[in-house]
Amino acid sequence: MVSATANFHLPLPGPLRLRLREAASQEGVPATLIARRALEEWLDARARETLASEIARYAADVAGTPDDLDPALEAASIRTWVDAERKRR
Repeated sequence: MVSATANFHLPLPGPLRLRLREAASQEGVPATLIARRALEEWLDARARETLASEIARYAADVAGTPDDLDPALEAASIRTWVDAERKRR
């Protein structure tokens, strides 16, 4: 079973540690909270980038094959877009 919270030792270079402490002081929150949020944001961004890369790779791999965009789906999409444009005018 994984603990809800676990300690993680992360040595920081002096200048980075000072920046973190200053930010924590300015925000009035613990430095660990800022570090945890920054790490979560970085991991979330990395996950989004990985997913986008995988989608782009798949799209490139199937381009021009039968797995490419379905003609009926493409036509329906275009009709929907055109109808929406007409309604906005």
